[in-house]
Amino acid sequence: MRLEWLEDILAIAQTGSFSGAAERRNLTQSAFSRRIRQIEDYVGVALFDRSRKPVQLRPTTEAQVAQIEQISAALRQLVVDLRRGDRVASNRIVIASQHSLTTSLAPRIIQGIRDGGQDVYVRLRSANLDECFALLLSRNADLAIVYSLPGSDMFSGDYLEMIDFWSDRLIPVLHPAMAQDLLAGTAISELAYIAYPQEVFFGMIVAERVLPALGPDILALPRAETALTMAALEMAAAGFAVAWVPETLARPGIAQGRIADLSPVLPSCPLSVRAVRLKGARGPAEEVIWNHILALRQGGLADFVGA
Repeated sequence: MRLEWLEDILAIAQTGSFSGAAERRNLTQSAFSRRIRQIEDYVGVALFDRSRKPVQLRPTTEAQVAQIEQISAALRQLVVDLRRGDRVASNRIVIASQHSLTTSLAPRIIQGIRDGGQDVYVRLRSANLDECFALLLSRNADLAIVYSLPGSDMFSGDYLEMIDFWSDRLIPVLHPAMAQDLLAGTAISELAYIAYPQEVFFGMIVAERVLPALGPDILALPRAETALTMAALEMAAAGFAVAWVPETLARPGIAQGRIADLSPVLPSCPLSVRAVRLKGARGPAEEVIWNHILALRQGGLADFVGA
C-alpha cells in the first residue's frame, strides 16, 4: 500500500469528511473520491460508510486508525532515512583519532569544516596509536590523526600519505597548590607521577625521553598507571601526582586555573600531530578533510585552536 493512500485515510479520519480531506490533500473532491475507490479496490473491502452524511469510517477501519498512523509515520521516516543515507554515503568519512586528540584537536578540525560550509558526515573513532593504524590499514577508517615525534619516520611506507600539521608538547602538570614549591625552585629528591603503560605511545615517550631528562638526583615514583591521557590529567588536577599530558589537552585546564604547567622546571617533550591516509582512490569527503588539514598546516593552526 502506498504512503499517500494511508495519508488519505488519515485525512478523512481527522477532518471528518471527503471534502475536508480533499482540501487537505490538495486534490479536487472528484479526484480524491477516485483515489479512495482505488484504495478500497486494492484492500478488497469498503473502508467508509457512504450511507451516512458526512461519510464516516466504518468501525473496522476506525479501529485501525492508530495503527495506520504508526505505519504512515514509519514510512515517512523511512523515506527520510533513505534519502539521508544516499547523501551520507557520498559525503561520509571515518576518522580514527588517538584518544587525547579525540577530545582536543579532532573536534575543532571537524567544526572548522562545518564552519566552512562543507556538507560532510564524519564518524570519529577514538583509539590508541596502534589501533588507529589497524583501523586505517583494514580500511575501517579513511584517515588517522595521531601523535608522532617530530622528524620521526614511524609508520612510514610507500602505501601511506602523511602530513605533520601541528606542533604540540607533552608537558608536566599538577594541581596549582601542589605545584607552587616546584615552580618556586624548591629542590626535590623524589617525584610522584602518573605512569602510562610502556607499550603505548606516551608510555614509551615518558620512559625513554622524559624520565631520563629528570637527571640522577630525582627519583621518579609511579603512583598510578593509566593508558588514557584524560584520566592522567584529571588525577593531576586532583593533586594525586604529576602527569605528562599533551599541552593541547591541558590548555583549557591551565586557562581555568585547575592545573599548573610545570614545564618551566620539569622536562617536556615536543610532539607532532600527523594526519595519515592510504594512497589511492578516495571519495569527495576525504578530499575535503585532507585539503582542510593542508590549509591548516599552510595557514597555521595556532589561531584555530586558540593557542
